[in-house]
Amino acid sequence: MLKLYSAWRASAPYRVRIALNLKGLPFEIVPIDLLANEQGGEDYRAHNPQALVPTLDVGGAELTQSMAILEWLEETHPEPALLPGDALARARVRAMCGVIACDIHPVNNLRILKALTALGADQAARDDWARRWIGDGFTALEAMIARHGGDFAFGETPTLADCLLVPQVYNAARFGVDLAPFPRLSAVAMRARAHPAFEAAHPNHHPDAKEII
Repeated sequence: MLKLYSAWRASAPYRVRIALNLKGLPFEIVPIDLLANEQGGEDYRAHNPQALVPTLDVGGAELTQSMAILEWLEETHPEPALLPGDALARARVRAMCGVIACDIHPVNNLRILKALTALGADQAARDDWARRWIGDGFTALEAMIARHGGDFAFGETPTLADCLLVPQVYNAARFGVDLAPFPRLSAVAMRARAHPAFEAAHPNHHPDAKEII
């Protein structure tokens, strides 16, 4: 069975949990407590030298970086497809993913927030920082979804874009982001969130969930 090293509210392993569920693949979750810095210990670094989540154990081989894991899942378990059939459409889905994985998430993850704290930023300043970058990214995604979306972020079935969008909307709520300027984005995220594969992946169902949201 696949083994996923995952953290409760972290959006990167949340993406992978969604994709595993969409693919119908059974997996075991190994909880990693980021606030207790379990990711920085020698035991976990033996699995992931970068000391980040997720790590996916695929039977002796260990994969890191959520986007690499998602692409591996798509290549090795192609049904149901989470990327469209033609190259132009795939590039558009990957661009949506890039807005989140490259431009929003990296500047709002736990280690960046800790670094801001070390530089003297209080909670209000950290929340303002997060809202700024999430807002910029969501502005771009709103336009992309308006052009290419349907029931989901791209077209009428879930894609990798939805695997990233739903966790990012979850994070946006934590930082108090006003979603009113993003009606298309909010609608597809809400629809995806109701899908059984997305619901099962929600942090509320993580083995070590600290609170129910």
